[in-house]
Amino acid sequence: MKKIGIILLAAGESKRMGSPKQLLDIDGKSLLRRTAEVALATDCYPVVLVIGANKAQIAPEIINLPLTVIDNPMWPEGMSSSVKMGMAGLYMTYKDVDAVLILVCDQPYLSVSLLERMIKIYEEKQPPIVACKYGDQIGVPALFDRKIFDELLTLTGDKGAKPVVMNHLDEAYLVTFEAGSVDLDTPEDYKAFQNG
Repeated sequence: MKKIGIILLAAGESKRMGSPKQLLDIDGKSLLRRTAEVALATDCYPVVLVIGANKAQIAPEIINLPLTVIDNPMWPEGMSSSVKMGMAGLYMTYKDVDAVLILVCDQPYLSVSLLERMIKIYEEKQPPIVACKYGDQIGVPALFDRKIFDELLTLTGDKGAKPVVMNHLDEAYLVTFEAGSVDLDTPEDYKAFQNG
């Protein structure tokens, strides 16, 4: 069985939301805690959480969960800095991983079954990348084989890992996750989700 770690990106400022979206209530739990519990329900190890903006408010949400928590002081530089900090946290916790699965905390429909399906595809078909497709978008969750790690470490700006996926699109395996298009970035997004 392949050794796969998870990096959960939760360092963003939530500028468009106006308050930390990591703390939005989803069925009685914060969005962050719910996403962390989904990650922890897989067989992946370690699960690395990257926090940054609003960390004093966010940290209490995950205080009793078995996560490697990394503070990203460079969060204003964009999502790429959190990917790199997450990779560092992964190596510090457990060097011998075959792949990493990158998650964000604003997809309320993320499920254990989706992550397990992605892992199974990776183990059986061994593509360098397994990413999700929703509508005409390709994105996270996304799984990267070890041979792609160097590219993740050279990312810049606020695009996250998407440029790496796009560079390898011809050899990536895409999993349909239509509900992945629902991400909670604004108060309107959250209201629409609650009314959905």
